[in-house]
Amino acid sequence: MERAALDTLIGRMLEGDRGALAKLITIVENRDAETRRIMSAVYERSGTAYVIGVTGPPGAGKSTLVDRLIGQLREAGSSVGVVAVDPSSPFSGGAVLGDRIRMQAHFLDDGVFIRSLSTRGRHGGLARATRDIVRLLDASGKEFVLVETVGVGQTELDIMELAHTTLVVMVPEAGDTVQVMKAGLLEIADVFVVNKADREGADRMVGELERMLHMLPGQPSWEVPVLSTQAIQGVGIADVLAAVRRHREHRQGEAETERLRQQRRREVYDIVEEELATRLRQAMGGGAFPDILGRVDRGESDPYGAAGEVLEDRSRLAALLAAERREG
Repeated sequence: MERAALDTLIGRMLEGDRGALAKLITIVENRDAETRRIMSAVYERSGTAYVIGVTGPPGAGKSTLVDRLIGQLREAGSSVGVVAVDPSSPFSGGAVLGDRIRMQAHFLDDGVFIRSLSTRGRHGGLARATRDIVRLLDASGKEFVLVETVGVGQTELDIMELAHTTLVVMVPEAGDTVQVMKAGLLEIADVFVVNKADREGADRMVGELERMLHMLPGQPSWEVPVLSTQAIQGVGIADVLAAVRRHREHRQGEAETERLRQQRRREVYDIVEEELATRLRQAMGGGAFPDILGRVDRGESDPYGAAGEVLEDRSRLAALLAAERREG
């Protein structure tokens, strides 16, 4: 896309044009060569939205909870962006649209913008573009951005890098609370939500989670609440939002300033890493290092040794990495 056209699109997005926002999100999700320029252009207009992460095992009712949270935030007059990170389609690689279907009641609301993203096989559950898309929603004027992730695993800690407040949603039939510890949920939760609390075992799970939290070493400055909800009936949603607001107030101060500094530095590392990997992949796919790769093809060199040769050939490597990134 020509620079003038892209600048016009960015300007329209910053003025509230939903169509321009959707187009920019598509560019960023596809990791287009223009992504870095787009994000640099909108950066100064971001930083005001409050990001709420919603994670938990499949079937916990995360999408229903998000739907109810949207409704309450809109009743309070707040604009909302939603990023629903879906499993990748095994056929197209695109996002499964289940979450957007469940939130369809908000589609016609100009104060709500919902986007589904594909994880594209990334183990952390968050697509690489999620952070940038959250920032686009932020820059477009959304006051709250809800990020729903796909399930929980050892590498689901990505949500900590993105969300200001993380809600971990569980259900009574989720099983032994030992699984909570195995998944690292005690470390990432700012608020625990036991959804479908009308089911047998809900009170027991609430009690077990509270006991586990009290057994954590050290004296955390924030006491993680364990709340019961019946999201499908809208029960307990106000309590969840109240807990989010309390956590938001708690985050103010020097500790938050230091956290933001570290987060910005990690973001620089991530951007550089992605850009270097893209340039090197394109260069090697386009015929760079034919001698080294040729020996690998013929079985004369192993991949580890070949990678070492590439890294040690600093003159060729520097020339390749200095080249402008091509359209993918």
